[in-house]
Amino acid sequence: MLAILREITIPCFFTSYLIVLVLELLRLLGRIPGRGLAVIVMMTVGLFTHVCYVLLRATSIEGVEASMLATWLDWSLLLALALAISFFVFYLMRPDTIVSFFFLPAVLALIAFAVSVRDLPPFTRTEAVEVWRNVHAVSMAGGSAAVLVGFLAGVMYLVQSWRLKRHRAGSALRLPTLETLGRMNRRCLVISTVAVGLGLLSGVVMNLNRWGYVSWTDRGVMLSLLLLVWLLGASAVEFFYAPASRGRKAVYLTLASLGFLVLALVGVLTTPHGQAEKGAAAEPGATIESTTATTVIEETTP
Repeated sequence: MLAILREITIPCFFTSYLIVLVLELLRLLGRIPGRGLAVIVMMTVGLFTHVCYVLLRATSIEGVEASMLATWLDWSLLLALALAISFFVFYLMRPDTIVSFFFLPAVLALIAFAVSVRDLPPFTRTEAVEVWRNVHAVSMAGGSAAVLVGFLAGVMYLVQSWRLKRHRAGSALRLPTLETLGRMNRRCLVISTVAVGLGLLSGVVMNLNRWGYVSWTDRGVMLSLLLLVWLLGASAVEFFYAPASRGRKAVYLTLASLGFLVLALVGVLTTPHGQAEKGAAAEPGATIESTTATTVIEETTP
């Protein structure tokens, strides 16, 4: 099976996305039976082959200095994958829209750009670690901020709801409407889910570039993963269950998300995961590099 997947090339998913764009352009000719199903099938094929190609590139690196997902080709394909997934989610939620006219050309352009820069040299492991560390830090900080903003919007939603029931909402101390607060809460839920997911993914790549493995049993990692699972579940419940009560339901889910966020932060700050390194020599990569340098010196010394 793995041998078959290794035969996947960039033209595989590029062609799939191009076919989807053509199918979407056929909207202009009128209603065509089976077009929507064909779009879903071809997008599924495109995303599957796209993900397989990126993962196989990431796991096929060789050598001490080899870096994972640290070339312009890799990053362009990752950005194209993010856009393709976003389009597919939008399409499944609102298949009657024409967002494909905007998303798919951008996806195809990014893939074409990736092909044009595939011969550029990759970044070193040290540079790759630094880049992915920055992505990890910014993403986790953004996700945490979104959870906190959603929490505050949820508290205001509950206060405003309480005031409306008691006919006190018209006082001098006014709050945004329930619709505005509910909409803000849902957006924060989505943003925090995406940001925390990106933060975990970049953290995995960072550690694989640095150490060659990921310590999944680390308390900070486990709690961060638990936070992501909760946010994914909360987002699914918010958007696909009991639409009549979305506002209040999203508030309670966001309030619970704050608890998971606090647990994750405590786990990170009380383990080496969130503490500064005590020395570069502690890194396996640094040990290997210093050993290699020593060997070279010994061999070249007369």
